[in-house]
Amino acid sequence: MAGTSTSVVPMHKTLAAPTNLGASPQNTNMMAPTSNVLAQPHNQMMTPTTNMIAPPHNQMMAPTNMLASQHNQMMTPATNMLASPHNQMMATGTNALVSNHTNMMAPVSHGLAPYQNMQQLLRGERHLFTTSDDNVMMKQIQGTHAPDGREVNVKPLFNVVEDILLRSTPGIDGIVHATSQANIDALDDKAHHVDFIIMLEALAYTIHKISCEISCKCSGGGDAHATTLGLFNILSSYSWDAKVVLALAAFGVNYGEFWLVAELYPTNHLAKSVALLKQLPDILEHSETLKPRFEALKNLIKAMLDVTKCIIEFKELPPQYISSETPVMSMALAHIPAAVYWTIRSIVACSSQIIGLIGLGNEYMSSTTEAWELSSLAHKVNNIHGHLQKQLALCHHHIGEKRHIEAYHTLQRLFDTIHIDNMKILKALIYSHDDLLPLFDGSSKKRVNLEGLRRKNVLLLISDLDLSHDELAILEQMYNESRHQPNRVESHYEVVWLPVIDRSVPWTDEKQKQFETLQMLMPWYTVHHPSLLDPAVIKFIKEVWHFTKKPILVVLDPQGRVVSPNALHMMWIWGSLAFPFTSSREEALWKEETWRLELLVDGIDPVLLNWISEGRFVCLYGGEDMDWIRKFTTTARSVAQAAGIPLEMVYVGKSNPKERVRKNIANITAEKLSHCWQDLTSIWFFWIRLESMWYSKMQHGRTVENDPIMQEIMTMLSFDGSEQGWAIVSRGSMEMAKGKGETMLTSMMQYDAWKEHVEPKGFIPALNGHLNQLHTPHHCNRLILPGTVGSIPEMVVCAECSRPMEKFVMYRCCND
Repeated sequence: MAGTSTSVVPMHKTLAAPTNLGASPQNTNMMAPTSNVLAQPHNQMMTPTTNMIAPPHNQMMAPTNMLASQHNQMMTPATNMLASPHNQMMATGTNALVSNHTNMMAPVSHGLAPYQNMQQLLRGERHLFTTSDDNVMMKQIQGTHAPDGREVNVKPLFNVVEDILLRSTPGIDGIVHATSQANIDALDDKAHHVDFIIMLEALAYTIHKISCEISCKCSGGGDAHATTLGLFNILSSYSWDAKVVLALAAFGVNYGEFWLVAELYPTNHLAKSVALLKQLPDILEHSETLKPRFEALKNLIKAMLDVTKCIIEFKELPPQYISSETPVMSMALAHIPAAVYWTIRSIVACSSQIIGLIGLGNEYMSSTTEAWELSSLAHKVNNIHGHLQKQLALCHHHIGEKRHIEAYHTLQRLFDTIHIDNMKILKALIYSHDDLLPLFDGSSKKRVNLEGLRRKNVLLLISDLDLSHDELAILEQMYNESRHQPNRVESHYEVVWLPVIDRSVPWTDEKQKQFETLQMLMPWYTVHHPSLLDPAVIKFIKEVWHFTKKPILVVLDPQGRVVSPNALHMMWIWGSLAFPFTSSREEALWKEETWRLELLVDGIDPVLLNWISEGRFVCLYGGEDMDWIRKFTTTARSVAQAAGIPLEMVYVGKSNPKERVRKNIANITAEKLSHCWQDLTSIWFFWIRLESMWYSKMQHGRTVENDPIMQEIMTMLSFDGSEQGWAIVSRGSMEMAKGKGETMLTSMMQYDAWKEHVEPKGFIPALNGHLNQLHTPHHCNRLILPGTVGSIPEMVVCAECSRPMEKFVMYRCCND
């Protein structure tokens, strides 16, 4: 080296070699031949004076801490690093590409220009991303894994590290313009829990050791994979989640210190001095150029945190619901080592970037290499995170199913157990926790707890959001009537609405508005929100209480026992008189009933009840054929006038009344043909009560053959199923004649044939006699029942001929 001239170089330029691999001619003397590096390490010692006088080849890359150890200013922590010039060439990963002072240039004697050097490094990095190399690397990583069984609760440690990394990434603008956080909130008190402090004391040495290893290896320009493998050797005795969190904690220490000094530099004298030694002020000179690198750094750190959080979530999955042998879990666990490897590999990359900023110097030239490498790693880590997220979702689904099954069986056991009150049952059904008020009180319009239901008869109104406003209006009327006389025993019950929704359909603003509208209409208790009902409860409601579409009213006694699986039929027929809505009460009420007009119209039309009490003849008729309605009403009035009887006629339309019934009501009223129920709700209620009577009788095993009331109910329902009209003529409670439209119209038109029997027998018996003469064995009755209410019997016999009816399946749209 005798021919080498002496150079005077400023100290900060000696501390770090420039990142510009295509250096200008005057800077080519910065690249020392490898032979000199190996043969004369002692020549690299530099006198710690302001003007560092040394041969140019000795100005290679003295680290920032060269003043502390003059005889060791190469600072190559890897024991064999200087022994292998090839390793200095192939510093694949972040170290060779990024760190200005770690770019151990190939010797000139190798004949490689700086540009070729860069291309070779880029090809080497891309090579590491191939599948075959991944497999080789993963075998190496698996070979280092030798856990000793210790359990580390890494979640609180991760929370602290996450806080550091998120607060330490303001971006270059935050430093240049001093817009970084001025006030840093204290960490959550949970992080300072005694157990956490004890755990941290046990792990502090390991974290410090890893931190030093990262700093030294990344400062020395070693192979990124080799550095990562070295970290895995240090962490060999820990579980996979502990490995990645401890490595992240070590990185957090270095990263946090770097940003702390950078942020405090403008205002704190101590930070300013430290920053000066680290040459951090030079970052300000390259603020615009460094933006892509910091953006890529921020994105990679976020990806690292996301993957680590995902790995921790896998560790926290409840083992009682999912084990490592479960297919979805075992598949996820198989990918955890690779996720840990690439996260720690990314930690090495980020560390090299930060160390590369120390002593940046004025020789810095813009390059996209650093940002490209970080972005490539971020892309890979994000892909890993996406895969883990999918597996985690599958695991959560598996756990959810297991929990639902467990909760379902628990609910079944609760209903099989005797309780002193109903609170355990209600909590299991509605909401089991005490962190919020689960009910909405319809009377006060406030949220309340379950205490208002303790030891009371509770009627659970179960429906979806398509609850009919007709049903709601009638229920509200009955509920309010029961509250007008609070001292009566019939008022001692509470109603709670349980809205059952399909969880597979997204909850939209429209559904929320629909729910709130229904909730505000109800004067009783409602669940605050449908989401409070556990899926296991919905499963129980559907499978045990047989809820499908039509609303049901499940009755719980003060001890929480089910005394009626559906009291809605009782409520429609008798209202609050059916209290306490038990099967025995239902049976007792039927024993008191006979088939009479009052049973058909009870509570619907007070005027009609007055006609009955006055002894008038009352005719109920229905159907949708307006021509038949005109003929029948006109003929019936003529017959009543001829017979000298007071006849009142009422049009009751058809079940599921729609626009055609509405038009008929308008025509009947305009033409003054008869009395009408203007409110379609009254018409709906008339028919729903008939259906309820049928189901109520069916629940008690009654049929056409053994129950006369059941036979009459069936006849009425078959009238509604026919396409033509129908009519019932009654006087008082006992006398009644009925028939289909054409038969009744014919009888009225043939009045002259039976009028002679009216005076001796009475009008109703005479009419029945003539109807019997018109009856033929050839007839066709149709019985239409909603298939979603109660249980449909296997066999139903005809109300006229007692022969089994043929069963068909009908799908009907309710729109006219």
